[in-house]
Amino acid sequence: MTRIKFTTDSAADLPAALRTELDIQVLPFPIAMGDKEYEDGFDFTPEEFYDLLLTAPKIPTHAQLNPYVFLELFERAYEEGYTDLIHTSINSKGSATCSNAFQARGDFYRDHPEAEETFHIHIIDALNYTMGYGWAVAQGARMAKEGAEPQAVVDFIQDWVDHVRVVFSPLDLRFAKKSGRVSAAAAFVGEALGLKPIMTFTDGESKILAKVRGEKAVVSKLTEMCKTERRAGTPYLLIQGNNVEQAGKLLESCRQELGEEPVLSYHIGGVISINAGPNLVGLVYRV
Repeated sequence: MTRIKFTTDSAADLPAALRTELDIQVLPFPIAMGDKEYEDGFDFTPEEFYDLLLTAPKIPTHAQLNPYVFLELFERAYEEGYTDLIHTSINSKGSATCSNAFQARGDFYRDHPEAEETFHIHIIDALNYTMGYGWAVAQGARMAKEGAEPQAVVDFIQDWVDHVRVVFSPLDLRFAKKSGRVSAAAAFVGEALGLKPIMTFTDGESKILAKVRGEKAVVSKLTEMCKTERRAGTPYLLIQGNNVEQAGKLLESCRQELGEEPVLSYHIGGVISINAGPNLVGLVYRV
């Protein structure tokens, strides 16, 4: 009998309700804030973290998930009788976490050669962030509940991450520039002129798609891109942080121009807000 375990990391920004509903195990990134350490996505809500982030004297840091975390995960799933484990990982070009998962898989099979035929560990590099891969994990888990075979689920998730577009605008570039992890934001000039970047990730690398003047133009440009690029009949998701006003304007713009609601409007979590800032809006869709 096939039993599939779904796992991902907290940078996927899977809302707690979806994690519970679909029995998806999320591995939390550790976030260090002063002398305290938190588990991303578990020790606070996104909204609570924005307040912590904005009042912290220094920008918090987060660590990668090391090979031991994954080895422990694989050992437990094997002991519990799963036949397949599907792990979808944060962008390998922005974190060593993905390569650590591959290393742990090799270590596991060296320790358990008998498991190679009965317990299959599938690791997918999202080459992206947030619900750019979190949504695919959720949909894959739904497919499995409806009886889909493991390889069909893996193929679906891989196809989604290969064709997903995450477009966003960090409306305040302080965090992106200080963290240095969103390299295109760090290189952006034009803030003094009121310019805002529209960004994405292509093959794991951050990229500026456009520069627009003012937050109103950000909303229009994001909506226009989704309307132009999104594959017909596929869903879209709305990304928001602590800027309730701009998120509401983007939602209304999408309703009018796209003629339908997003399948989900969600808040970015700790890891994403540390690196891109909490003052952010964006969209996720398939191209």
